[in-house]
Amino acid sequence: DDYFLLPAAYASSAAVSQLFYQWKPLEIRYGNDWHLGYLAIYNANLSLDLLPKVERTSSNGVEWDNIQGSALFYRAYYVAGLCGIYAKVYNEQTAGSDLGVVLRASSDFNVPSVRSTLKDCFAQIIQDASRSLELLPKFPQHSMRPSKGAACALLARTYLYMGNYELARKWADEAIKINPVLMDYNGDAFITNLSGAMPFKRFNPETIFYTEMGLYNVLNTTGRSRIDTNLVATFDPSDLRRKAYFLDVAGYQQFKGGYAENAFVYFSGLATDEQYLIRAEANAVLGQTAAAIEDVNFLLRKRWDRTKPFIPVTAGSKAEAIAKVRLERRKEMVMRGVRWTDIKRYNREGEQIVLTRKIGNQIITLPPDAPYYAVPIPADIIERTGMPQN
Repeated sequence: DDYFLLPAAYASSAAVSQLFYQWKPLEIRYGNDWHLGYLAIYNANLSLDLLPKVERTSSNGVEWDNIQGSALFYRAYYVAGLCGIYAKVYNEQTAGSDLGVVLRASSDFNVPSVRSTLKDCFAQIIQDASRSLELLPKFPQHSMRPSKGAACALLARTYLYMGNYELARKWADEAIKINPVLMDYNGDAFITNLSGAMPFKRFNPETIFYTEMGLYNVLNTTGRSRIDTNLVATFDPSDLRRKAYFLDVAGYQQFKGGYAENAFVYFSGLATDEQYLIRAEANAVLGQTAAAIEDVNFLLRKRWDRTKPFIPVTAGSKAEAIAKVRLERRKEMVMRGVRWTDIKRYNREGEQIVLTRKIGNQIITLPPDAPYYAVPIPADIIERTGMPQN
């Protein structure tokens, strides 16, 4: 619900894209998020299968551990991503019977693919991320490589999705200890021009682990989509994110504020700003209102025009703190690929968010309990494996 298509953009979209836009099931085959996720998992498993053939010695120990830790991290990261798309939201009461995705433990493609339970999927995500934490360097050679900070950030994101706020707070705090840096939008070496087409440099210091979200379905490419007008209205005129994130095009706002420095892909990795917001949300849910609001205002001061009076966020109750933290999360992380999973977990907690599309005179809705929140698995996978479809 962060974006919409104007009538002309919708009409010129391919039929498959129009079905996606309406949240309608369609027959998807090779060339999709499923195959991209499992390609990464295959490469991780291949590395884990081949690594024992190289003896770990005192001279190669650091590199050896880094390879093993990286493979475990990649496997955890992509299983988590696949679960967010192709499985129901994690619910502690039903996770033992709810279907998750396929857990591939080796690179042997002759092993049949079987869907595991959601509980088993998240147990492996946590196990792999935790093991990688012990093996990876504190800081990566490059933000496209895993690190201890990335493992902490992944654990924080995972526990937040699961609804385990104590552990989400713990791991967000650990990630912040490793990298507390937030860019100051009033002026930073990694900000070129807030009003420019690509205001942020790639691999900026907030980036803990860099990945991109490809837009090959052309639905939400920057040139075609427009940002929800109600969301845009929540940005204060003194909030520099409004200038950095959006470009006015004929009265509607086009998104331009990704950390990918590219108009055709969005940044979807792990970043420091998300960790502050995870810690804030966890504190809000756990009743630590002051701590939650402190983190939000710390972030906002880095985004606020310093020539204008700062308007701090305040909250008089636990419920108000949760609502305000979640709103700031949506604003800060617009078009980063987390809104879908956020809606799933908010609805688990009773928020009853109904998504709406308007196409001509037709109103299309996606209710909170819609089966489509577990997106259909590609048809060719179902045909070849016989696994149950969503």
